Amino acid sequence: MSSDRRPHWPLILALAGVKFVFALYASGFYSYFRDELYYIACGHHLDWGFVDHSPLVALYARFGEWLSHGFGLRGFRFLAVVFGTARIVLTGVITARLGGNRAAQALACTAVLLAPIYLGIDSILSMNAAEHLFWLACILVVIEIANGGSEKLWLLFGVLAGIGLQNKHSMVFLGFALTVALLLTPLRRSLARPWIYLGGVLAVLLFLPNILWQWQHGFPTLELLANVKNSGKNVVYGPLDFLKLQAMMLHPFAAPVWIAGLIWLFRTPRYRILGWTYVIVLATFIWLQAKDYYVAPIYPMLFAAGAIWISRSRLASVIAFVLVIAGGAMAVPLATPILPPQRYLAYQRALGIEPAHAEVSHTSEMPQLFADQFGWKEMVEKVAKFYHSLPPDVRAKTAIVGSNYGEAAAIDFYGKKYGLPPAISAHQSYWGWGYRGYTGESVILIEDETDPNDWTTVQVVAQRSHPYAMPEENGPIFYCTGLRKPLAELWPSLKVWR
Repeated sequence: MSSDRRPHWPLILALAGVKFVFALYASGFYSYFRDELYYIACGHHLDWGFVDHSPLVALYARFGEWLSHGFGLRGFRFLAVVFGTARIVLTGVITARLGGNRAAQALACTAVLLAPIYLGIDSILSMNAAEHLFWLACILVVIEIANGGSEKLWLLFGVLAGIGLQNKHSMVFLGFALTVALLLTPLRRSLARPWIYLGGVLAVLLFLPNILWQWQHGFPTLELLANVKNSGKNVVYGPLDFLKLQAMMLHPFAAPVWIAGLIWLFRTPRYRILGWTYVIVLATFIWLQAKDYYVAPIYPMLFAAGAIWISRSRLASVIAFVLVIAGGAMAVPLATPILPPQRYLAYQRALGIEPAHAEVSHTSEMPQLFADQFGWKEMVEKVAKFYHSLPPDVRAKTAIVGSNYGEAAAIDFYGKKYGLPPAISAHQSYWGWGYRGYTGESVILIEDETDPNDWTTVQVVAQRSHPYAMPEENGPIFYCTGLRKPLAELWPSLKVWR
């Protein structure tokens, strides 16, 4: 254990540089992910809230879209690369502040660098990579307080938590877990001082614009979460299967490191609060039947703690490095889109691995992270071909309707070069953006779930069949005319939040 608790910056920055270069390289393959297209659309409707996510990701997408004009897909995903690189830096600093020497910092950063879940998350632009930074920064603040730092640091914690909530609502689970953990450890002394409460006030104030937006719109995110739970959309895993998924997303070869970290935290009274925090976060997400990757932001802390314990033995360190690097070498082609799809599938079959399914509808052999990057351009081309075959007077009143935000956002993004009008959809935030004045008398319908009987005439005009796309996106494209009721009258009942 290091006595000075100083980060070894040349080492940390070198590993962060490896992360940056590789992540930037890997970010340029395949195409835009379904959610990325949606975030771009949200970036053109900036607000303090959205039905299914916090507001900051719309700003990331707006910035990424600006960068993409000069640097393509890599420009759009540049922020994800930066976030992933910062995760390595924070891991190294956390390891040092927990008392880890240079060997421990190297092991922890390498484990995080090669963990499949982080490789995958950092390959697209979303709020998830940024979420990890807010979690880790808050954990670092707790470590500093545990190390004898000023209680005023709780103010910084509050600022980080408040901004983190504007990035992703799941930040509340870290706050909940840390609050409970405080009560279970000597750090409960902070509860006798004002700074932790003032930090909480700061967090609420920074999050207040989103709270007000939710209130003004009838708390749509809570409605969405209830709908998702009742719909059976997500795969529900039991506690043992959920734990297995944790090991898989970090790679089983790396499990000894983070498991050792959990044990070390509980064996070290000063940092026991962090051990309890992990356990409470894990138990909460199991109880809520959440997706397995929701726990991912906290694992760099466990890798840091485990690396400290393992680094006390030269032999254990060598074994851990070999396992982490060997596991990472196998995982890189699976977790990042650097192989062409056919070679990817061949490699996956050779290893005898099937992608984990977070949603019931996911039946593709490709992981959803990759499958949802295919088929959108081809879909837009087919819509455009039929749209421009219509007479000009009919075309002017023809709405293009997507049954989900991916289809609508693809029309909005790729359709510009074909002269397509903005799409409409009743799914998620698109519903709130309205029906754009269309009457519904002439509609190009992309795999819509609306009853065809709502129109007097329905015909299939094209078929989508991309071999690597999500199966539900390989469906018909309809042309419908003669809506029996005006779209303005139907629109409130068409809302799909799930």
